[in-house]
Amino acid sequence: MTTRLASIRVGAGISTRRSGIAAAEDALGAALAPLNGAIPDLAFLFVAPQFEDELESIVESVNASLGGGTLLGCVAGGVIGADREVEDAPAVSAWAATLPGVTVRPFTLTYAEEEEHGVFDGLEEVPTRAPDSVLVMLADPYTFPAHLLLEHLNEHAPGLPVVGGMASGGIVAGRTRLIVDDEILKEGAIGAILEGAHGATAVVSQGCRPVGETFAITRAERNVVFELGGQPALKRVEELYTTATERDQLLMRRGLHVGQATTELKPELGRGDFVIRNLVGVDRDTGAIAISDMAEVGQTVQFQVRDAESAREDLRAMLEPERLDPVAGALLFSCNGRGQGLFGQPDHDVGAVRRAFGDIPVAGFFAAGELGPVAGRNFVHGFTASILLFRNGSASKL
Repeated sequence: MTTRLASIRVGAGISTRRSGIAAAEDALGAALAPLNGAIPDLAFLFVAPQFEDELESIVESVNASLGGGTLLGCVAGGVIGADREVEDAPAVSAWAATLPGVTVRPFTLTYAEEEEHGVFDGLEEVPTRAPDSVLVMLADPYTFPAHLLLEHLNEHAPGLPVVGGMASGGIVAGRTRLIVDDEILKEGAIGAILEGAHGATAVVSQGCRPVGETFAITRAERNVVFELGGQPALKRVEELYTTATERDQLLMRRGLHVGQATTELKPELGRGDFVIRNLVGVDRDTGAIAISDMAEVGQTVQFQVRDAESAREDLRAMLEPERLDPVAGALLFSCNGRGQGLFGQPDHDVGAVRRAFGDIPVAGFFAAGELGPVAGRNFVHGFTASILLFRNGSASKL
């Protein structure tokens, strides 16, 4: 399956054969077929943990079939390819593309704590001044603080979108497997800068719905919010719950979230203006709440709830504006908290992408944290779908 626009060619495939080698061969064969014998500039491989023992042989076989180009991938708890999402079952997905006019610069990064600060080894491989570029990255959640790298890039490479995910195949530290060309790594991060990626678009669907009104944080320390609009933060939560509908009360009991505004300049805040964080604790003695990120005095926040319908609506709304221009293919990094567990049906996110753009080649995986830009700044997200769309075109949409 493929969509061909001008000279860009993209293919994707997925296989659930019981042999890892056979599954990889089938998935890659489907991904390479639309390229008509051309060597891909960039390829991705996502392998279920059930095939971990075959991984070296799989990677060797895939590289031999590719014949060149950059290969990136990881072992993932669930893989996405073509029109399917396979969770908690043996599968391999592959994606390949020829990207004329795009320079692909692969990199590997590691992180180490030194006396007073941490150091990223390999950061010199990541250019900070690369116009019309996008960075695609896969990382180990146990050894690589992606949020610190994103903070660095937000400051030193403003406007450079970062899209990708935290590898989900290892349920304990040391079990992560990252693939870069013919290497298999157990820590750090891998990825590529795509320089000159005109027409590439990063889309992040956070899948939440705001409830109640917005508040300014009036007292906070690190990730603990003591006051919202001059009142104890917990009092604001209790007021919200008392006035909420029965449905929203149910969703709040299942999990309440906090949206941190990414701008204070807009008179009205809406979809795409918040980064969603979890409410992770309360202190009834002080009336404080704790969230899963740093909180700053003066920042605007709004409580959020999440359910399947909100997630469906948000993904549709985020994809709708992108339908104006044809899409050749996409990479999809979906949270491992989505899938059938959230939607009660298989193939939701990949189905939404293909309904929006037609039967385009799509591949990706269910991540333990998704990377993507919101309002021009990059963040590590949860419960999101982070998507990189590839188009032909002279105008960059990054």
